Amino acid sequence: MVRRLCASTAGLSLIVWGAGSVVGARQTPAPSAGRFVQFVFTSDAHYGITRGRFRGASDVDAHVVNAAMIAKINELPGARFPDDGGLRAGTLVGPLDFLAEGGDVANRSEVDKAHAIQSAAVSWSQFRADYLDGLTLTARDGARSPVYVVPGNHDVSNAIGFYAPMHPRIDNTAMVGIYNLMMAPAQRTTTTYEYATDRVLASRDVGGAHFVFLTVWPDSVGRAWLDRDLRGVPTTTPVMVVTHDQPDAQSKHFTNPNGAHDINAVDRFENLLADPLADGTTTGADDIAEQSAWETFLARHANVVAYFHGNSNWNEFYDWRGPHRAVALHTFRADSPMKGHVSEKDETKLSFQVVTIDAASRAMTVRECLWNADLSSPAAPLSWGASATVTLGSRR
Repeated sequence: MVRRLCASTAGLSLIVWGAGSVVGARQTPAPSAGRFVQFVFTSDAHYGITRGRFRGASDVDAHVVNAAMIAKINELPGARFPDDGGLRAGTLVGPLDFLAEGGDVANRSEVDKAHAIQSAAVSWSQFRADYLDGLTLTARDGARSPVYVVPGNHDVSNAIGFYAPMHPRIDNTAMVGIYNLMMAPAQRTTTTYEYATDRVLASRDVGGAHFVFLTVWPDSVGRAWLDRDLRGVPTTTPVMVVTHDQPDAQSKHFTNPNGAHDINAVDRFENLLADPLADGTTTGADDIAEQSAWETFLARHANVVAYFHGNSNWNEFYDWRGPHRAVALHTFRADSPMKGHVSEKDETKLSFQVVTIDAASRAMTVRECLWNADLSSPAAPLSWGASATVTLGSRR
């Protein structure tokens, strides 16, 4: 269950929550100058499908749309934050420490019969060209801003198969690319990659905040890794989770609880998560037991204070309470350039999020940036939509 606080509307939403066997990777870069941590969050790039309408054209390829979004993201340093009362309001955006992509890079399972299914290899090469090579942002130390990527359900289905036919059934190129990017120096090839053991479980320390990047959703494997990772993190350090699924994960993403626990067209479970669904035998069952496990984990780790996700896409800021309403997790849902619930019908609502964190004062502002608001002039300056400022105090 979630409580909606602020969707894609203008103005400021002020939210104050006061104090009240798989190997992962952790990297701690050299400290950067400056007080604020800043990053861009977007999700669900969906290379391999087309957008119905975009800037006067029809049936527009994801490569075109994503490249246009990255071009606007590259304008951010010279843009000015709105006077919304949030952190750094009214000032130039300036350096950005990284861009985070919330998954579903390569989509091979939703192409209609009029289009050939694009390989994950082509999709990953397009993503690399647009995001890894095309992004020109720099961090506070002057270095090029890195791109961090978590796998989405489509990326994993490419690597393990899907209940509907895909040709070829397995194409793990995008998963290998994401793994190698996030888990370096560990590297895999399309022949050595194994999803059961090669999960993206990584963390980065940036400017007094700890960021963790998890495959799809914090299942039992992800929670066990995160429990170990957090042993080295002071309890006073705010921890941010970046993953694909919303905190109330989708039942169909768990492992099939039936029969051979396989992926099949009758049961339609996708076997993306390590745990068999405990709440029922169909994808329509609730996943209360699984959500409860995440809720219990959060109760033990009060410095996990923010959660960024995609999967179902529109701009939304809300607090996730858990099925027993035992926690209040600051949660931020991002739009998709290809499959936004609102922006798919109204392209002026296409957005990404710009996040500013002051770890010293334990505050964070998340702003919706509308990158295609003026259809008469795509070169028009970026626009700002909703914003939210939250405290990052321990939830104890």
